[in-house]
Amino acid sequence: MPTTTEETQEEDELEVVDEDKEEEDKEDELPQLDKDNLGDNPMESVYESSIARPEPGKIVTGTVVALDTASVYIDLPPHSTGIIFGREFINARNIIRNISVGDTISAKVVESENEAGYVDLSLKEARQAIVWAKAEKAKESEDVFNLTVTDANKGGLLLAWEGIRGFLPASQLKPEHYPRVEGGDKDKILDELNELIGQKLSVSIITADPAEKKLIFSEKTPVKKEKSEIVEEHEVGEIVEGTVTGIVEFGIFVKIEEGLEGLVHISELDWGLVEDPSDLFEVGETVTAKVIEKEGDKISLSIKELKENPWVTAADKYHAGQEVEGVIIKFNDHGALAAIEEGVAGLVHVSEFESMEELRDTLELAKTYTLRIKLFEPREQRMALAYEEGESVDDDDES
Repeated sequence: MPTTTEETQEEDELEVVDEDKEEEDKEDELPQLDKDNLGDNPMESVYESSIARPEPGKIVTGTVVALDTASVYIDLPPHSTGIIFGREFINARNIIRNISVGDTISAKVVESENEAGYVDLSLKEARQAIVWAKAEKAKESEDVFNLTVTDANKGGLLLAWEGIRGFLPASQLKPEHYPRVEGGDKDKILDELNELIGQKLSVSIITADPAEKKLIFSEKTPVKKEKSEIVEEHEVGEIVEGTVTGIVEFGIFVKIEEGLEGLVHISELDWGLVEDPSDLFEVGETVTAKVIEKEGDKISLSIKELKENPWVTAADKYHAGQEVEGVIIKFNDHGALAAIEEGVAGLVHVSEFESMEELRDTLELAKTYTLRIKLFEPREQRMALAYEEGESVDDDDES
């Protein structure tokens, strides 16, 4: 006898009901933990029971130790074994297909201890929790994603990110994509939005609410520029203002704008000798500097360039052969550095003495001595000094 369409449909429905019943039966068939093989040492059991099991809602990580057609077993050191079974197994079956014994996976605790002694786990919920946390982080850092428009409605566009369906309101579209329809006809707006299906848009996350399962994007967020592009926007000689973000032995770092920091080398901090940049600047301090060099994505700054160069005025005040008073500010491998005024210093070479030891015995840091200018080249900011034998000016003042 021929089978009617109604009978065929009834048979299909019966098959679906049978499949649902089998799945329900699987949920009821909870595997039992073999408590007889927990060990012969009673203290072991006391120790294990004293360790707090993971609380429901917590994300745990463990190694897959066994896998069958209805359950996944996960080792959760030091005290328990987790299980994914029943409805949680069915919900995550697409993920489980790619899992093997020995794999490390993360899952969400549904129940700390079920009737069989296992920790009930959910793989799908864990993955969703991890993805939503990732969405929150992406929102905070304003990350930009190139996503394909999958659908449209009268309010905007639909996109998918990390398996989560998100919404891009029409109000958050860039001007070139915004549907401009006279009279605001909603059907015509939808027609315009449908034209964007299949296109990739650069968007960022502006709302990530796991409780409401709400993921909202914006196309208006400006795409982050490469650091080299930001550097190119500045010119050598330009005066910039920024905040000191770091102090190191070789200079200070100054944040000029979002995504761009410049270095002020220690030699560009002041015309005078700078031993420790932290003596002059503090983190968080606002400073004004001059752009003196650009190279790739790096930018160099100078603070001293904005101050009067003391060598310019020194050119009219000093000459070779002149006797001056200088204070010893530093020793180096070549001799002693002496400043004759703020920012103008010259070297008393070690050759003026029998040895470096004699130089250090004769000249003391922070003391003032009568010196003679041997070489004076203000344009090159270079000066050589000779020590005139005798006591320091400080000693003369004391006597």
